[in-house]
Amino acid sequence: MSVIQTRKERERAERRQRIVDTAREIAESDGWDAVTVRKLAERIEYSQPVLYSHFAGKDAIVSAVAEAGCTEFGAVVKQLRASADTPEEALRAVAQGFLDFARDSAALYDAMFLLHTDLKFGPEAPQALKDAFGELLQTFAPFAPPHDPETFTEVGWSSLHGLATLDRSGRLRPGFRDQRLEILVAQWVRGD
Repeated sequence: MSVIQTRKERERAERRQRIVDTAREIAESDGWDAVTVRKLAERIEYSQPVLYSHFAGKDAIVSAVAEAGCTEFGAVVKQLRASADTPEEALRAVAQGFLDFARDSAALYDAMFLLHTDLKFGPEAPQALKDAFGELLQTFAPFAPPHDPETFTEVGWSSLHGLATLDRSGRLRPGFRDQRLEILVAQWVRGD
């Protein structure tokens, strides 16, 4: 590969990353409705056709942000799990970390789990999604028997997502977040 070709590929990758980073910045400050191809083009000082040479449209940009978010989320789960002394402590820490991530990184969480994207979960999922789910799986697996560990993990993930979504939208009583989480963790640990 020539030096010029390598440089062009590196510049293309950097431009793509700049688009993703800028979309995330706009979403974090103004919400996802404010993220448009036109606004991105103005902000990064490239023409709209240049953005379309990287992404088919907003859904593809949101997908790229979501994929990056899964990488970040997977790293958070791994760190929380690894720093716990017991599987139960890991479960509690990861559950709390999930809710904190949803609250503190709301735009990223929305891209990952609420907005329309091109990402598919399951066997065809990008590696970042598989890795993040794998970290959750390692957290929930000790409590799964007699259930299938992946199904148990999906139910745990769904439960946390429900709590996170309802809490963020103000549909749950304020001040009872810790109690709700303790009830949920107790159910998982007991295996009910």
